[in-house]
Amino acid sequence: METRLLSARSDPDLDEASALLRRGGLVAFPTETVYGLGALALEPLAVRGIYAAKGRPLTNPLIVHVLGDDEARPLVARWPLEARQLAARFWPGPLTLVLPRTALVPDECTAGGETVGVRAPSHPAARALLERVRAPLAAPSANRAEHVSPTSAAHVLRDLNGRIDAVLDGGRCSFGIESTVVALDGPPRLLRAGAVPRQEIEELIGPLLIAPRGPIAQSPGQHRRHYAPAGVVRLAAREALGAVTAGLAGRAGVLLRGDSPAPDGAQAARLPDDPQGYARGLYAALRDLEDAGCTAIVIEEVPSDPAWDAIRDRLTRASAA
Repeated sequence: METRLLSARSDPDLDEASALLRRGGLVAFPTETVYGLGALALEPLAVRGIYAAKGRPLTNPLIVHVLGDDEARPLVARWPLEARQLAARFWPGPLTLVLPRTALVPDECTAGGETVGVRAPSHPAARALLERVRAPLAAPSANRAEHVSPTSAAHVLRDLNGRIDAVLDGGRCSFGIESTVVALDGPPRLLRAGAVPRQEIEELIGPLLIAPRGPIAQSPGQHRRHYAPAGVVRLAAREALGAVTAGLAGRAGVLLRGDSPAPDGAQAARLPDDPQGYARGLYAALRDLEDAGCTAIVIEEVPSDPAWDAIRDRLTRASAA
């Protein structure tokens, strides 16, 4: 299969991407969080193509992307007050709501569970596709399963070239980490920390419970290992970076915050010392170290402040054995 590279700034290319999707194809497209791998959400065969292209386990559900709450409502059996409040405040944007599904949503989107995650992306290219296709799109991150999520079209091609129909290039994603996921099939629960801070959600609807994963995952990002480069990943405090790096075999890379000094002999990548700037560059920095031949990556620990919760979650999963 030849993977076409299309431009999100070209109406003919947007038309071609939407035509591919309507025919049951796979098209990667930019969202404000990361690039998603899209297929018609209500067509089981199209959705199965996502799992095959990514090598994704069938136990990992997908998020369904819609234009807004009018398009989400037919997919869910209930739309409680909390859903109305959160959609009014954060949609379009990087917040996913998990609710009981209707019969319209196939098992392939939900890992066989009785809930579905829905969100309305804000990226102009994602919205242009949804407007043209006029149907919900299932879209996990456009990378091989468990690998670092893509924040550029080049990242998508590194993982999926020849495995999908097209990539719609819309430049670099603005948030750089995935959506926050909140379950509303009972007392509101935080399933995944993400681009919308937990505090902002709680200010609107009250406290969020943190519940352990059940026998069936309700959201992506609940597996123990995820968002990971191919090599060994370790987390270390600033003062321990040198010792941890020295103890690893192979070519070592380090991911630093702010002005932290780099250990001698290590390939270094550096990110801003603020959570928004760090998140925006995180996945690209990990991929750059991987592409530089680093077989082990040591990541400087991030602060314990709640503003860093989503980043800490990604780093913990990336470093899981």
